[in-house]
Amino acid sequence: MEIQFEKAFLKALKKHASIKKAVKNKVDLIVQNPIAYGEPLKGNWQGFYSCPVKRNFIIIFLYCEVCRKKRDDLVVDCADCKQASNQTVKFILLGPHDKTYGI
Repeated sequence: MEIQFEKAFLKALKKHASIKKAVKNKVDLIVQNPIAYGEPLKGNWQGFYSCPVKRNFIIIFLYCEVCRKKRDDLVVDCADCKQASNQTVKFILLGPHDKTYGI
């Protein structure tokens, strides 16, 4: 499994350092089985998945294999889509539930 972290995710991780261990645990679980730990999103977030971390904190990520199978790659339009393998998980955002979807 290939893992990628967007700059916004890493920046948020620094900002919310108090939950760093919980985030690492969730990232490890997601990498092992992205479908089991991710909830598919809809609307403006079509193609993305969310996973709760603690209380109201969530991780938003992409799993390239499913994105392509569902043809969500036409909507998501990642800059490196053609270079990423199907077994790539991209961690996009981290933050409080209400604020993260508003970014």
